[in-house]
Amino acid sequence: MTTATATGPTGRFQLRGWFATLFLTDMWERFGFYGMQAILVLYAVAPTTGGGLGLPAGEAAALFGAYIGLTFLCALPGGWLGDRLLGPQRAVAVGASVIAAGYLVLAAGPAWAAVGLALTVVGGGLFKPNQQALVNMLCGDDTARRESTISIFYVGIQLSALLSPLVTGYLGERVDWRLGFAASAVAMLLGVVAFLLGRPSLGPVGRRAGRPLSAHERRRVVRRTGTVAAVAAVALAAGAVAGVLTAGRLIILLGLLTLVLPVVCYLGLVRNPALTPEHRRRLRGMLWLFLGSGLFWMLVSQAGSVLNIFARDSTDRHVLGFLVPASWLQAATPLGMLLLAPVLAWQFPRLGARLSTPVKFAAGLLLAGGSFLLMAVAATLAAGGGRVSVLWLLAVYAMHAGGELVVAAVGISSTADVVAPTFLGQALGVYWLFAALGGGLGSGLVRLVDVLPDQVYYLGLGAVTTLVGLLFLARRRSILASLRAAPARTDGTAEGPVPVPSGAADSPVPPAVVEVAAVTAGPRRTPARLRRAASGAADHDPQSP
Repeated sequence: MTTATATGPTGRFQLRGWFATLFLTDMWERFGFYGMQAILVLYAVAPTTGGGLGLPAGEAAALFGAYIGLTFLCALPGGWLGDRLLGPQRAVAVGASVIAAGYLVLAAGPAWAAVGLALTVVGGGLFKPNQQALVNMLCGDDTARRESTISIFYVGIQLSALLSPLVTGYLGERVDWRLGFAASAVAMLLGVVAFLLGRPSLGPVGRRAGRPLSAHERRRVVRRTGTVAAVAAVALAAGAVAGVLTAGRLIILLGLLTLVLPVVCYLGLVRNPALTPEHRRRLRGMLWLFLGSGLFWMLVSQAGSVLNIFARDSTDRHVLGFLVPASWLQAATPLGMLLLAPVLAWQFPRLGARLSTPVKFAAGLLLAGGSFLLMAVAATLAAGGGRVSVLWLLAVYAMHAGGELVVAAVGISSTADVVAPTFLGQALGVYWLFAALGGGLGSGLVRLVDVLPDQVYYLGLGAVTTLVGLLFLARRRSILASLRAAPARTDGTAEGPVPVPSGAADSPVPPAVVEVAAVTAGPRRTPARLRRAASGAADHDPQSP
């Protein structure tokens, strides 16, 4: 298999040619996604006379949460299509094309908003798990290098995410909402072109489905899919004709869907007879990470909804006589990632950090929970129609950036370790389903801002998330044991979960941190003490197969 990384003659970290193809494709896709995050809620609350949808603030925030949740929700069928029908390469190309079509439809005007949003949701669900599956497959079996590559990937695309709110936000807020969506469409079309031109660099990896459907399975899937689609279409049409299916109720229905399907699909994957008992055991351990990821995204995804509205209504955005568009503040999170990633990668090895996967997730949850506790203070200061300094929101977005750097890369890499390669797309789909669960919860909870004081809303969510982060710390040994692969017996069977001795629950310096530090710090040599720690980390890290 083609590998993603290699060590050159100088010992420095190097990347293969396929990296540029997937990097550029993902960069342009993120441009569109962060553009939507910057302007969707503001577009939804804008009056119809100004080209917006004219929704109340609570309903607009719920729409954004449902949009994020459904995008994550579609990752499971998208991953399944890549695994069983299209192959990851073709799924990425089709998904990117559908996203571009969705942005173009949104640019046609408010009358087409529902169709455009539906296309971007479907395309995003097809694109994301299969793009990540390609990255994991091309990285090979080296967990440390895989996590390192994903981290570099994640940090690098933030430049696009930084520029997107500035471009789409200005065009949408100050010129015309349709131009904001058109800018995202152009970016996604560039991503499609980049992928098609660079596709030969991927070689045969992901060109075909890992477990292709038989003729009988194809007929069954077509029949069942057609039946479900027909029933859903009839139900929606009947509700619309009867006048009971309003936009608000449809948003609630979609939010409920994001709550139920993750649990159902996770249980279906765990019980799949094609999985080995060892894979099922480790997937049950991954439930901790899935739930932690869902809670994290429940808070962080509100940056584009309630925090965006707070930026518009309760933040002093005047800088040297210029009123900064509220959407521009959405660039703070990717900017925070660009600034924080090199610092974290440099400091962790120096401090001799002992960070296992549960501890990393705990850190991400504590940052997310702490950000909402900080927002509770800011909302208290802004109560009664006042405005607070923009520094409050910048601090919150910086905490989101630090948490996302930890949670996303570790969660994706850990998911790839606990299943067979032929189930990778579906497993990543389930991972993003729990992010959808977070989005679904968020789309319902944001309605509380209409009945609760803002400071109470932020305080409640922040306190709950902080407590769960502390629970991850308290349970780190048992979570770690459930994620570790069992050593094989001499007869080829597994012995069972590996006990984690006291003092070894938190692994030494993570190899990925040392690897990223080598990239960001240049050719500087790693001290012998850290090289010894990194070489032994695989013996303790839960992500080692």
